[in-house]
Amino acid sequence: MEKRQNYSRKREAILNTVRHTTTHPSAEWVYHQLKPLYPDLSLATVYRNLAQFKKDGIIVSVGTVNGQEHFDGDITPHHHFICKKCGCILDIPGPSTAAIDALFTLKHTALTVERCEVTYYGLCRQCKPE
Repeated sequence: MEKRQNYSRKREAILNTVRHTTTHPSAEWVYHQLKPLYPDLSLATVYRNLAQFKKDGIIVSVGTVNGQEHFDGDITPHHHFICKKCGCILDIPGPSTAAIDALFTLKHTALTVERCEVTYYGLCRQCKPE
C-alpha cells in the first residue's frame, strides 16, 4: 500500500521555495531560507521532503556541486549549464529531446525512455578568462 503524504505548512514551504527560485537550491540553502519562518525546522526534514518530491517527480535533481545536490522546481523540458569554477547552475532553453527519445526507443525496443537530461559543463561569463 502506498504511503499517503500528509499536508504540512513546512512541506508546502519547502516545495514552494524550490519552485519559486531560479538558483537551483541545495537542501542547506532551502533550510537557511526557511529556518527564520519555521524555528523548529530541521535540516533532516528538508532532505527527507526533497527526496520525496524528487521521487514523486515534482522536482528534479540537476546535479551535485561542491558535494551538495541541487534541485529544480521547473520540471518542464530544458537543459542546464554548471560552471566548473564557481558552481553556478543556469537554465538553458533548448530543443526538445522527444525526437532523440523516439529514435532511442525505436532502436532499443526493450527500453522505454521516461526522461532525458542534458547538462553542459564549462565556465560561466564571470569565470571565463578574457
